[in-house]
Amino acid sequence: MKFAGVIVDISHKDVDKSYTYIIPEEMCSDIEIGTPVTVPFGRRRISGFVTEITDTTDVSPEKLKPIEAVNAKEASIEHQLMQLAVWMKDTYGCTMNQALKTVLPVKKKVKARTKAEDVLPFGKEPPKILNGEQLAAVNGILQEFGRPDRRPAVLFGVTGSGKTEVYMELMRRTLDAGRQAILLIPEISLTYQNLSRFTKVFGEQVGIVHSKLSAGEKYECFEQARKGEISVMIGPRSALFAPFSDLGLIIVDEEHDGAYLSDSVPRYSAVDAAVKRGELAGAGVVLGSATPSVRTFHTAMDRKYAVFLLKHRAAAGSSLPHVDIIDMREELKDGNKGMFSRKLEAGIRQRLAEKEQIMLFLNRRGYSGSISCRSCGKVIKCPHCDVSLTSHRGNILKCHYCGFTMNMPDRCPSCGSPYIAGFGAGTQKIESLVKKKFPEARVLRMDMDTTARKNAHEKLLRAFGEGKADILIGTQMIVKGHDFPNVTLMGILAADLSLNVSSYTAAERTFQLLTQAAGRAGRAGSAGEVMIQTYSPDHYAVTAAAAQDYLSFYKQELVYRKLLSYPPAGAMMNVVAMDEQEDAAEAGIKAFYEFSVSFLAGKGTVIGPVDTGVSKIKDIYRKQFIIKHPDRKILLELRDRIQLLPGCLRQIDIT
Repeated sequence: MKFAGVIVDISHKDVDKSYTYIIPEEMCSDIEIGTPVTVPFGRRRISGFVTEITDTTDVSPEKLKPIEAVNAKEASIEHQLMQLAVWMKDTYGCTMNQALKTVLPVKKKVKARTKAEDVLPFGKEPPKILNGEQLAAVNGILQEFGRPDRRPAVLFGVTGSGKTEVYMELMRRTLDAGRQAILLIPEISLTYQNLSRFTKVFGEQVGIVHSKLSAGEKYECFEQARKGEISVMIGPRSALFAPFSDLGLIIVDEEHDGAYLSDSVPRYSAVDAAVKRGELAGAGVVLGSATPSVRTFHTAMDRKYAVFLLKHRAAAGSSLPHVDIIDMREELKDGNKGMFSRKLEAGIRQRLAEKEQIMLFLNRRGYSGSISCRSCGKVIKCPHCDVSLTSHRGNILKCHYCGFTMNMPDRCPSCGSPYIAGFGAGTQKIESLVKKKFPEARVLRMDMDTTARKNAHEKLLRAFGEGKADILIGTQMIVKGHDFPNVTLMGILAADLSLNVSSYTAAERTFQLLTQAAGRAGRAGSAGEVMIQTYSPDHYAVTAAAAQDYLSFYKQELVYRKLLSYPPAGAMMNVVAMDEQEDAAEAGIKAFYEFSVSFLAGKGTVIGPVDTGVSKIKDIYRKQFIIKHPDRKILLELRDRIQLLPGCLRQIDIT
């Protein structure tokens, strides 16, 4: 006898419980996880979906009722989302209910809310005429999507090449065919400037979701999608699960952005989930970026994705900016110990005199913990993992991958200089220095503090776009897809800080940030200039970003990944044990580690176990180890086995 866990009435109930039913013998071959069924529920017959199939149950079979029917012809959107939840459960090792809560909207009471059209100007504008390169990309992508073995498309375009116009044309043709479209944008890019371009063209067909909406407001927006009242959904990764009945297109803008990786269970990649939903829905998938992730481009090189190029900037008269790499080691040798190189300071004065705008980007990724030398630029790295060591209390430097430790040196191990320390300047300090050096300048600062209030992000960008400030200072949020025609100088401060992050992806993230930042300058007829201040002027991530040369960066980065068996050259699994008692967490990680070593039988590389980067969060101790293996399937099997072991809580991520 077989039994099924069935979730019922999913559009109206909290999806935190399933009910057990008997699977009649004649239905066994027709029922799998995700199958829509009809079951008795109290005095009613109700539709539901199978979430689990087992041979045993804790409930006496005499007390259980059988499934009444398989709804074989039902092609509801819930069935498609259920299949996506099943895939998410298998891929990311979460429970079925955790996956369901991610992909299915939960009904909440809805308070009256301001309609989107009260915030954004709606109206029907004619579609923008595409240039030859953009039109070729549109036609090529549609031709790919028309093939029976269609592949996801990577739209690889330089900054300012007009990827958004390509998106809108693809969306327009999708809507003209009677189908619907989803556009994913990193949360940080959900600005007035970006959204208004879509609402002006598609008007009331657009629905927008974001983190500031309540659960009820989000549910209401999703209900509009379900009822066919809107045809376009725009938002961060949760917008992917909009219940469109005939989804034809999914676009993931800035597909490389880390915001597409969920940091809570299930720890899924919205890029991978978009590809899977496109497969289930029969929809085309476009992954757009000026700096595709190494993983995505590697997949494209394996011909699993189709690549379409936009090599030139779209605006008439615009061109890629001139880029200077400024060696801050030389500035120090010449007696300049300040935050601004002499060339950048002169450039700012010139732009202010010419009534042009300046952006100053402080690259704070890697701000906490990394130690570098201001004389030679070298960063203290782990001798075993080639990632930066991180400073901890007691003047200890530690590797968060293998646990290697060393005492904080008094002088640089490479050149003997005493100028060795972490980076200590934030945006507030930069703002203070700018106002002191350039008292005539109108300055705006954009960081987590100044954007904490609702709509503050949008107001600051709008004020700068309207010319109400001369200099905009900010962290990575100012380099995300914004278009300011009067910006002719981008100064990048501490460009190499993100190289010091204790992660194998440090160079990739640095290249992406610097390339995106450089792309903000020279987007209209005015000549643009970018000044990159760095202590690592010869690092390939810096030189390739300065040249806007993605392929050069990709080739060199892939060599590094292959040498050390980092993804995508192989698969990597991170196993974390968690418990309120440190000795229990220690025992748990030891048990998981020993089981893994035995399971792998000498194949692959196991690193650790060690404390996690932050070893205690909310009174929960955290221990980890890392496994590198050429076969991802082996790690998936190992993950499933570890999940069955007794003991403390565990979190397992596979990349």
